[in-house]
Amino acid sequence: MQPPVSQISTDPALIGQPLMGQVLFHLAFPVTDIAAAKTYYGEGLGCRIGRENAKSVILNLYGHQLVAHLVEQPLPIQTGIYPRHFGLVFTELADWDALIARSQHYGLQFYQSPKTRFVGSLLEHRTFFLQDPFHNLMEFKHYAHPSAIFGEVEFTQIGDRT
Repeated sequence: MQPPVSQISTDPALIGQPLMGQVLFHLAFPVTDIAAAKTYYGEGLGCRIGRENAKSVILNLYGHQLVAHLVEQPLPIQTGIYPRHFGLVFTELADWDALIARSQHYGLQFYQSPKTRFVGSLLEHRTFFLQDPFHNLMEFKHYAHPSAIFGEVEFTQIGDRT
């Protein structure tokens, strides 16, 4: 069934694609202690705490839904940022800077300190990584050129793997 004409985009890149309302990202991830997860994500990162039970808690991370699920075995410690991490891309540098300040204030563990990648190129962006008490890695970025978030496809550099 075709969407109504009023819901069809006229953007050439989206021709034929239905328009969507606000879409939120959802990520479920493992933790070994729900109370510690609430402290880290709630107090440390500033997530609003949502529904919870003895085995899960919903967290609002800048308007996106994270769900921490209790596991019995701790996660293995990664030896680098790949292959698994999650995070946010900030569109405002001030918001990125504010999260660094908040993370420092609450003593959150930096896995990688703030730095700038690809200086002077269209891919230039600032990044830092946090590690939660359960060994989940989170990356927080801000691009100097918003077009690099999904574009600049003529480049092959992605993260620290170039």
